[in-house]
Amino acid sequence: MNEDLRRIEAVLDERVRPALRAHGGEIEIDRLKDGVLYVKLLGQCAGCPSADLTSETVVEAELVKALPELVRRVAVVQTVSDELWEQAKKLLREHHL
Repeated sequence: MNEDLRRIEAVLDERVRPALRAHGGEIEIDRLKDGVLYVKLLGQCAGCPSADLTSETVVEAELVKALPELVRRVAVVQTVSDELWEQAKKLLREHHL
């Protein structure tokens, strides 16, 4: 992991993850490109309708304030958990869809 990502992880650990974990969520860095930090929201935060709002209000605000030279914006990469995929496959098999 390069130094820029280490600095971002430190801010996430200190200022972002405690709030997400309080709601059963987690965050993972996907990539940093041209000042845009792409993140995945995991746990209870994955697929949550408030994910974009969480990204803007909590994650982006904290990172831009702490590391303006690295992060200008945060974008959530939408993912589907393995558990949700398995539930979907089970429903399709059971209903022969």
